[in-house]
Amino acid sequence: MTAIIDYDAGNLRSVEKALEALGETGVITRDKEEILAADRVILPGVGAFGDAMERLCRYGLAEVIHQVVEDGTPFFGICLGLQLLFERSEESRGVEGLGILKGEILQIPEGEGRKIPHMGWNSLKLSPKSRLFDGVEDGAYVYFVHSYYLRAAKEDQVAAIAEYGVPIHAAVEKDNVYACQFHPEKSGSVGLGILRNFIAADRIRR
Repeated sequence: MTAIIDYDAGNLRSVEKALEALGETGVITRDKEEILAADRVILPGVGAFGDAMERLCRYGLAEVIHQVVEDGTPFFGICLGLQLLFERSEESRGVEGLGILKGEILQIPEGEGRKIPHMGWNSLKLSPKSRLFDGVEDGAYVYFVHSYYLRAAKEDQVAAIAEYGVPIHAAVEKDNVYACQFHPEKSGSVGLGILRNFIAADRIRR
């Protein structure tokens, strides 16, 4: 069973339906024991960084997420769920993120012919070592909706890069933690392949 964390940040049903398409049971929940007992955990989300962190803390989910990661359970952040894993965001100055991974979230710079938010399909340059993108072709297209992007502190944790005026760290991996800025649940067969790889991820014994 895969727990889909509910913290009033939307985008839950589309993730649940994508899991169903793969034959996986997804349970939308904010119950601590249910999340900790899950085989794997997904943190989706759309919206503002600061508001999301406030809700995670109010519902007691920030500490639960830290426990899930510490326990070695496969964990997957999607869109805002990726951003929250890091230390800070220009969107909400002074608000601390979960700090599970090192890096910061920056605003996509304006530029000629560049629409913000970045909304639509974009190709990926993949790390050949990535487990999340196993079987996915380099240059595959996925679906983005965002105005802020990740600059990870450690290049060796970056699993995919997209170009949109600046290099966007579009996916990261570290041990049992995976995350994508784009929406795999809205990215057709490529996205389903990514989710399938996550479902197959092994628990890490610490």
